[in-house]
Formats: sequence, structure tokens, C-alpha cells
Amino acid sequence: MYEDKTLVCVTCGKEFTFTAGEQAFYAEKGLTHEPKHCRECKDARKGKYDAVCAECGKPCKVNFEPAPDRPVYCNECYAKRKRQ
Repeated sequence: MYEDKTLVCVTCGKEFTFTAGEQAFYAEKGLTHEPKHCRECKDARKGKYDAVCAECGKPCKVNFEPAPDRPVYCNECYAKRKRQ
């Protein structure tokens, strides 16, 4: 029923794909508008920053700007440390 659509980000002008699955999700939730921002711009607007987990070394995204002198942990390692 839905087909992938190519849209243009209003922030950076880059093309991005609005997938058939995303369109179905929007319809299921009653959302009638198409997204206006690509994933990168959406993350930037939400204050997401790229980081590397100090424990396992995996790349992750965090909601704060990482300080170079403080460790950052991915969700899994943070939860593990919190339980200890």
C-alpha cells in the first residue's frame, strides 16, 4: 500500500527516505504530515551527541555534550554500572 518516498530536509536540504514502514506507522498514529527533517537534523534538534562508551567502546548517542575528561557509557553499560 505504501511506497518509499524521497523527501528533502528543510534544515540541511539533504534528501532522505520516508520509508513505507514509517508511513504506515504515521498513519496508525493518526499523523497526517510528512517528516520535514532528516535523521541527522532531527537528532541535532533533540540535542543528541555522538559518543563512544568508555566501558565497551561501542558508539552511542547521548543527550548532553560529552566532556573530554569524563567517561560516557552506553545505555547497557550505564545500567550495568548502576546495578553494581
